[in-house]
Amino acid sequence: MRPSLAAAMAFAVFVSIACEEVPARADDANADTLRICLNEDLPPYSVRHGDTGSGYDFFISEALAKRLGRRLVVQWFESKLDEESSASIEANALLSDGRCQLLAGFPLTRDALAKPGFETARMPGFAGAKAADRRRRVTLGVLAATRPYHFAAFTVVLGSKAAERHVAGLGDLDGVSLGIEAGTFGDAILMTYGHGRLIAQITHQVPGHGELLPGLERGDYDATLLAVHRLDAYRIDHPDTKLRTTGYYFPIGFNMGFVGLTSEQGLIERANAALGDMLKEGEAAALAQSAHMTYLPPRQPDILEGITMSDLAK
Repeated sequence: MRPSLAAAMAFAVFVSIACEEVPARADDANADTLRICLNEDLPPYSVRHGDTGSGYDFFISEALAKRLGRRLVVQWFESKLDEESSASIEANALLSDGRCQLLAGFPLTRDALAKPGFETARMPGFAGAKAADRRRRVTLGVLAATRPYHFAAFTVVLGSKAAERHVAGLGDLDGVSLGIEAGTFGDAILMTYGHGRLIAQITHQVPGHGELLPGLERGDYDATLLAVHRLDAYRIDHPDTKLRTTGYYFPIGFNMGFVGLTSEQGLIERANAALGDMLKEGEAAALAQSAHMTYLPPRQPDILEGITMSDLAK
């Protein structure tokens, strides 16, 4: 099973910070710059505001560039994240085309980092792209990851009717009405848990319509399971929300880091040293606070080997 964490990410944060947009073709060899690809609409991780940027991955990228003694140059890109797209292939295509040296906010799983099964792919839309860029194919390279800088987890969120319920595991949701977006990683967890013991309690929502948490707020169901950052986003947009977390995190989540091509191994090693210092000195956690994002430190192993159906059923 190859779940897509990126498909579950969406919320808005705005902090105006100047950055330089990469030119249409990022083929310069300027050692004074660090070219990083960031999704233009993936809050709280990265959001483009014209010539400015915000979000946790933007802040981490800026801090990394500073520690490496370079000037951050951002290549903004967009991803439709539909059933036909692959975040891993899109990242590879952008890197292989020289649009950036690193791409931030990459889920560190063995499958995502594996050598592509085909030689070429089209790129996602990116700032500065021309009509010909949407048609041409790029010869793909091999990805290599940095060390992770945070952990993306899933948590149980309770509505007002279940606000006092103690939840230390999914088994504590017996008898609780549940809402979930169909076809998501959270859906797979709830549908599989205990060999289907929660299925009769589940109401499915259409993903991408933004109705999951509003429905929980209205009392359409009493609890949900979702990526932590999505609740962070909802709280920013709805400061008076009565939704609450339980303190429980599902055991399976994803370390997030930068990814580049194996040809950038020297840069990746320098980035690893800088990220290690950022974690040790607490800078990675502090930047999450600036982005209004719940921070969880990376967990071992750095790269998740794989997820099986039996893992989800536990």
